[in-house]
Amino acid sequence: MKFKSLNQHKVFQLLVTLTIALSGGLLFNVFNWPIPWLLGTLTSVLIVNQLSWINLYWPVLLRNIGLIIVGYSIGLTFTNDTLKMMITHLPSMAFMTILLLLICSGMALIISRFTSINFPTALTSSIPGGLSQIITFAEETKGIDITTVTFFQVTRLIVIIFAVPFLIFSPIFSYDSETTIPNVISEATTSSFFPQIILYGLFSVIMALIGKRIKLPTAFLLGPILGIAFLNIIGLTGPSLPSSILDVSQFLIGGYIGLLLKPEKLRKKAKMIPIALFSGFLLVTIALMLSLLLTYQFNFSFITSFLSMAPGGADQMGIIGHELEADVTMITGYQLFRILFIFFAVPPLLKWVLRSQMNKVISKND
Repeated sequence: MKFKSLNQHKVFQLLVTLTIALSGGLLFNVFNWPIPWLLGTLTSVLIVNQLSWINLYWPVLLRNIGLIIVGYSIGLTFTNDTLKMMITHLPSMAFMTILLLLICSGMALIISRFTSINFPTALTSSIPGGLSQIITFAEETKGIDITTVTFFQVTRLIVIIFAVPFLIFSPIFSYDSETTIPNVISEATTSSFFPQIILYGLFSVIMALIGKRIKLPTAFLLGPILGIAFLNIIGLTGPSLPSSILDVSQFLIGGYIGLLLKPEKLRKKAKMIPIALFSGFLLVTIALMLSLLLTYQFNFSFITSFLSMAPGGADQMGIIGHELEADVTMITGYQLFRILFIFFAVPPLLKWVLRSQMNKVISKND
């Protein structure tokens, strides 16, 4: 009875979740598995969360703090030279994004034909955009099954978060760090780190809140990126982050993602789970193929090309890019362009599809 009573308190639930997440991160760290504080945290929380007698809790505030840290570190990679380079890549970003969305639309059409999922739900489930933006859109749009969308999006995100690091660190890629990018992770000394980081940290938080206020996609990531990038470009460069702080950001994000997957709310689990897993692995394969085009066209390293195209989001791919010392600026540019494109272009498209389907139903009834 005492445990049941404690299990209902948010503070107790949070302490238990933090302990589980920390154990997973340490375990992955001991075995030298890739991205231990993201994948280890995510895995342990995900597994324990399936036990019905334990209630876990991870406030969104912790996830947001993690995103602000990642946003700050990514913002430091933007310079005048990298900004000019990104502008020259805008046509390529647009082409690759549209091509990926067309492929995802084809996947959605196939899924809707062979399952009971309607096309708008299948399309929303297949789009490789920001998780929070897609789920929010699904919640606000009539005719879309939010449970199916959430399950597909979270399952694919978890597949990608696991598959990409293991692929990158595998002998297939012959990983070798790229040394041409700005160093944004360092063993910073106390004198060079404080008190500047307090000012830059407050500025990052303010930019995140402004981003949320003006409804930027993934505001707690994109707000600090834009703010710190602006300061960096005008010469007010912030201090580099110690790797331990980026480990903390991975920990905070991983615990949140681990609690997102809720298979018990899904109808027809036996059919939906394999489809969701297959679509995740298929998107990783497609990203691999598209990354070959980037490598051939711009002479990027294969790692930078793959992370630029991988449908996992700017935060997760940015973290992995940092770990691999890849060209984080270019990765973030491609990922953010896709998020913004999806944010502005996809909702009107989905509303048009829903409207046309409703008109067909009305005409049949008449």
